[in-house]
Amino acid sequence: MTAGRNLAAVLGGWSVRHRVAAIGGWLVVVVVTTILGSVAGQRQMTVDEYAAGESAQAIRILEQAGISQPAGEMVMVRSAAMTVDDVAFQGAVRELASAVQQTGQVTNVIDPYAAGLLSADRHSALIRFSMSGRSDTAWERVQPILDAVAAVRAAHPEVTVEQFGEASAGRWFNDTVLKDFHRAEWTAIPLALGILVVAFGALLAAVLPVGLAMTAFFAANGLLAIISHRMHVDSTASSVMLLVGLAVGVDYCLFYLRREREEREAGKDPATALQVAAATSGRAVLVSGATVVVAMSGMFLSGMLLFNGFAVATISVVLIAMLGSVTVLPALLSVLGAKVDLGRIPGLRRRQKNRKGSRASRVWEAMLARPWASAIASTLFLLVLAAPMVGMRTEKLSFDKQLPADTPIVRTYHNIARTFPGGPAPARVVVRADGVDTAKVQQAIADFTAAAPATGLFRAPIRVVASSPSGVTEIEVPLAGSGSDATSVRALRVLRKDVIPATLTNVQGVSAYVAGDLAFSSDFNDQLGRSIVPVLGFVMGIAFLVMLFAFRSLTIAVVSIVLNLISVSAAFGVLVAIFQHGWGAGLVGTTGVGAVESWIPLFAFVILFGLSMDYHVFVVSRIREAHDSGMPTGAAILAGIRSTAGVVTSAAIIMVGVFAVLGSLSMQDFKQLGVGLAVAILLDATVVRAVLLPSILSLLGDRTWYLPRWIDRLAGRGRDAAAVTDRDLEQLRDDELAAVRRRSPAAEA
Repeated sequence: MTAGRNLAAVLGGWSVRHRVAAIGGWLVVVVVTTILGSVAGQRQMTVDEYAAGESAQAIRILEQAGISQPAGEMVMVRSAAMTVDDVAFQGAVRELASAVQQTGQVTNVIDPYAAGLLSADRHSALIRFSMSGRSDTAWERVQPILDAVAAVRAAHPEVTVEQFGEASAGRWFNDTVLKDFHRAEWTAIPLALGILVVAFGALLAAVLPVGLAMTAFFAANGLLAIISHRMHVDSTASSVMLLVGLAVGVDYCLFYLRREREEREAGKDPATALQVAAATSGRAVLVSGATVVVAMSGMFLSGMLLFNGFAVATISVVLIAMLGSVTVLPALLSVLGAKVDLGRIPGLRRRQKNRKGSRASRVWEAMLARPWASAIASTLFLLVLAAPMVGMRTEKLSFDKQLPADTPIVRTYHNIARTFPGGPAPARVVVRADGVDTAKVQQAIADFTAAAPATGLFRAPIRVVASSPSGVTEIEVPLAGSGSDATSVRALRVLRKDVIPATLTNVQGVSAYVAGDLAFSSDFNDQLGRSIVPVLGFVMGIAFLVMLFAFRSLTIAVVSIVLNLISVSAAFGVLVAIFQHGWGAGLVGTTGVGAVESWIPLFAFVILFGLSMDYHVFVVSRIREAHDSGMPTGAAILAGIRSTAGVVTSAAIIMVGVFAVLGSLSMQDFKQLGVGLAVAILLDATVVRAVLLPSILSLLGDRTWYLPRWIDRLAGRGRDAAAVTDRDLEQLRDDELAAVRRRSPAAEA
């Protein structure tokens, strides 16, 4: 930082002088980007863009060969009383196959009797077919097939008919889970608004943060739609953007508004109160936003398009929300003045003032009088919560683990998987050879189809399902086990390491790659494992530098990183305890599934590392401000904690509420993400920032502000930009006066 005015003060002054331009420009940008985004539409990732490693190679080879992977469907016919040899049973199977074929929406209907798709106990038969057209839109065309199957089911009550597949599951998902997801997203808005009404005790003051956060989301979502034409994004990117934008946008405005109100309540006129808020909380918003952006940018190092899209979405909304908080908000507050308290709720603020008085101060004074005890107790508590993280197991959760076990479509999936192991999720071996029709290659394929079942880890029938003149063949191999359990994992490993090298790739000029649901999950998880170290290193390293130069303290920078790591570890420990081990899972409406969704640790880490800096920067800024005003370090810590307690509590409640909305969903991955983020924010705003941080700083004393001379010279000597000097206030008052004169020439007289 330079010895001059801080950037937030400059932006605040500009907004005061150019209110119409600031407010009007913001509205124009929001409207234009929203319209352009709506016209462009959002381009979503294709299946191959999610894949990694060998799975990605297999999918690309199939695409280059012109072999499409249609959406697969299966219908199981079973009867406890009849066998597949009974005439009535065979009649139901033939009628079902004919009804499905007559819809005109399917191809390659397989006769279960000819293909051997009969259960070991001969009480079930499996009819398999593919949806015509593109697989990613098959769910839109599956309804006629669902109706045809339902008609046969009604006509043959003597048998049980169950359907499952990519298209039918996609239709069910869009009709139920996706709609619930979108409804849950928008419940976060009235929730945040209600909390802000209680926090401010006035309707208009509560509406401003939500309004700015939502306009930031609309603008960022428009930009994301445009960018998605060059870089496809996940279908949930906008939803993640909404929740992150709402959380940070409301927080930034909350910090600004509470400081402006605090200064007015201290006796300053509205103009001076706004000037102080611009130079203090405005700067905290800039530092916090920069740290969040740094954390989010770490996702670019994952090497995966999924995380690149999440990074662009979150960075865009944070930057826009940050810009709005230090430009548009000061302009609005300058126009409104004391009217920002319009719609005041009688008695609410008085009760708030009484509550935040001496009781909280006595607690902090007692805590800081025994900093060793407070630091040790809070650290032990967080380490106990973090302990389960040591045994964290991640995997790409299969369909049956994503939804509650009593969901009808999950019960169908399990019924088919038990009766026909490997059927719902077979491995797909993609073979490429210069001469696929040569005797050597055909013999290698024959050897493969014989060797795989001999291991006892694969099920019949192993089928060649597609081939092309370009020399590419696809072989479908049902795995033993459920398709995602330890048996299936072992089967995949044997397939890749033993069976394929001994048969297919043993022939010169032949290459083979394994795809399928389990292979996709395994390769995805492996890529994440390789990328986690560089992502963590980048995020922590750059965040350390931001904190070092923002607060000009090596101690603050180190403490910031350590506390964030402890906070995130505790949240991950709770996540593992609930969702992997099932401890207390009933409290959040789920059961333990034995693993954490593979993409969540990396994504949650960068999100939490960034968002937790909101509170940290705000609290440390007030402590530094008090210290720079002449207070001893101990008194500055108490003053900083006391002055930020209310706003940090309000901000944390909003964030916890927003992320808890995700935890209410039935999809396991979003439930895990929502609960993990909500727990992390709760711990961070209470135990970490309110107890552990002040205790550690109190123990360090004046060493809190230690900065080696060579770093001081590198950063450039000068006062800390967090300090508000008379020069800042004088310049900002001049800005305000100039704006008044422009609005009313008579005001000067």
